[in-house]
Amino acid sequence: MSENVKVVATNRKAGFEYFLLEKFEAGLALQGSEIKSIRAGQISIQESFVDIDNGEQAWLVDAHIAPYEQASRFNHEPRRRRRLLLHKKQIRELWNNVRMKGMTIVPIRVYLKDGRAKIEIALAKGKKAYDKREAIAKRDEARSAEREARVR
Repeated sequence: MSENVKVVATNRKAGFEYFLLEKFEAGLALQGSEIKSIRAGQISIQESFVDIDNGEQAWLVDAHIAPYEQASRFNHEPRRRRRLLLHKKQIRELWNNVRMKGMTIVPIRVYLKDGRAKIEIALAKGKKAYDKREAIAKRDEARSAEREARVR
């Protein structure tokens, strides 16, 4: 069984800002014009986050899906809250972890899997400034080592 996966949007800053602890795949409840915009690659999840209502439902907040040109008056609101389709057990697990201090849920990437829009979310813990500096130092060190290897 081969899966047909096309990555539409990624949140590259999430890995820098947070320690990503556990990842989940969720479906998105979308309107017709929204899925067409996503298929065209018109989505941004940079400032978005996941909100959970009392352990009942998970919502994607502040994700921007551009209005679809051909939808005319039947278009969608670009920054509306969108429901995430997860199992109850997964929602409860996320809810229990988020209530701890310093934990949050961030979207990592949006992709199309067999024609359906999916979102990968992660349980995350915020990094401190020194953790970020350490990550930058490692990245610079790796770049310089790669540059040295290329020169030789």
